[in-house]
Amino acid sequence: MGKRLLLIALIVFVGCKGNSQKKENKNTTQKESAYKVNKTDAEWKSELSAMEYQVLRKAATERAFSSPLLKIKEKGTYVCAACGTPVFRSEYKFESGSGWPSFDREIEGNVAFDVDYDIGVARTEEHCATCGGHLGHVFNDGPRNTTGERHCINGVALKFVADNN
Repeated sequence: MGKRLLLIALIVFVGCKGNSQKKENKNTTQKESAYKVNKTDAEWKSELSAMEYQVLRKAATERAFSSPLLKIKEKGTYVCAACGTPVFRSEYKFESGSGWPSFDREIEGNVAFDVDYDIGVARTEEHCATCGGHLGHVFNDGPRNTTGERHCINGVALKFVADNN
């Protein structure tokens, strides 16, 4: 009896996908039209590298430990690679060991949040609030002495701009 209840609960859990969890077409969605920067799929493809396009426009994930941004230690700002919006400051960056640039907070107002169910469980997705480009995800396993958050960001979704000293 217990196994049947568990099986029924599992079926209900997996089958409970409402409209809020549907994957939207990234070409011309209502969601995208809310952004200040709107371009066609062809325009994004022509302006971004193949990997930037896959991550920023199709929510792909770059290979862990592949980003040169992991090694940057200087002061500056990390901006969206698609539109240049400042999204993270260097003082928010920390070494998480995850293989992706990690930050304990975003630049408030420049990063938007949504929920995705791409791996079957709810995760908080982060995207650029100006163009809608996918940046990564935020988790609650970051530094406890600051925010407790780990913004796990695809390096290819960012460009680093050093501060002028």
